Amino acid sequence: MDDTPSTRPASLPALRSRARDAGFTMSSDDRTGSLLAALAAARPGGRILELGTGVGEGSAWLLDGMDASARLTSVELDTAVQEVARQELGADPRATFVSGDGGDWLEEYDGAPFDLVFADTWPGKFTHLDRALGLVAVGGTYLIDDLDPQPNWPDSHQKSVDALLVELEARDDFRCVRLAWSTGLLMAVRTG
Repeated sequence: MDDTPSTRPASLPALRSRARDAGFTMSSDDRTGSLLAALAAARPGGRILELGTGVGEGSAWLLDGMDASARLTSVELDTAVQEVARQELGADPRATFVSGDGGDWLEEYDGAPFDLVFADTWPGKFTHLDRALGLVAVGGTYLIDDLDPQPNWPDSHQKSVDALLVELEARDDFRCVRLAWSTGLLMAVRTG
């Protein structure tokens, strides 16, 4: 079976062109993106959090799956990189782009929980994990990618990934599934 997505967000070509121009190589791949769109579509009126906007490719997939009443908050440390997302996607009233440290944002956030949290950067995945998981609504989904070895990983990073997987799967308030697909994913649904 060919798992290449048959449809893609209309903004993707422009985002990819600008990512190449900026030398940004950390965007989500199409398979992860198609899963993001499907998960967003499963949450009509959903509240979605993306940790790590990058240039906005993941945001584009999320927005593509969201309905008109859903809302996306996307947090990114690198304001220059996130500026691409702001320029290409910022006119969409469903999206709010926050520039700043994701760990600080997680510590300071005191609003309602999210139906979907996509942690695509260190804060919310390798740091501030408990805080990110605490922001997932009951029945909501936490998704992480890049769990299979990547060319840009530092030598010691595999140990961090292994420890993260053990920690997530030991929790009794989430039901986890590893997906040996795309860049290596873990999806966890909050059960209580």
